[in-house]
Amino acid sequence: MTSARQKILAYLQKKRVASADEVAQALKVTAANARHHLRVLAADGRVTSVIEQSPGRGRPVKKYQLSNALRGENVSVLLDATLEEWLGKLTPLKREQALRSVAKRIAIDSPTQAGPIAKRLVSAVEKLNASHYQACWEAGAEGPRILFANCPYAAVIGKHPELCQMDTALLEDLMGISAHQLARIEHGRGECIFALH
Repeated sequence: MTSARQKILAYLQKKRVASADEVAQALKVTAANARHHLRVLAADGRVTSVIEQSPGRGRPVKKYQLSNALRGENVSVLLDATLEEWLGKLTPLKREQALRSVAKRIAIDSPTQAGPIAKRLVSAVEKLNASHYQACWEAGAEGPRILFANCPYAAVIGKHPELCQMDTALLEDLMGISAHQLARIEHGRGECIFALH
């Protein structure tokens, strides 16, 4: 007999991304039941959540997809080994320069660094969200801040916190102003927060 969680995993394999309500409707269970099973699957690493902005003015919708491990991707192992081999041989200064260089490559097609800051913030958030950061911006007492609800490098960030330096450099390239990291996602919880000045 197939368990509810196995059915959810099979559904996500076919559908790729779905909300708890979509899962509930497809599997003919209550939304509360679907959310419970999705939370358990997320806690044990079999699914990951993504936030999709609602069309118009609604609240963002939390959707779920199979984790990279279940999709058979092994990129995190390759990335970890590559970073160990490459960055491990560099001095701290050379490491910072290398990470800034990578950030520049990622920021190719970046928005123009001129014009009103609000326009630059919107463009930067669009670019970041195309790279799966689940970013947004907010006004702060000391200037705007950019928040990441997702770390695209979560699979290796524990061993390679220097990737946060790369994200800081990426924001500086996208915005044309200095950025400073205030907080970071820890063990899949919280947000990365960057102050811009």
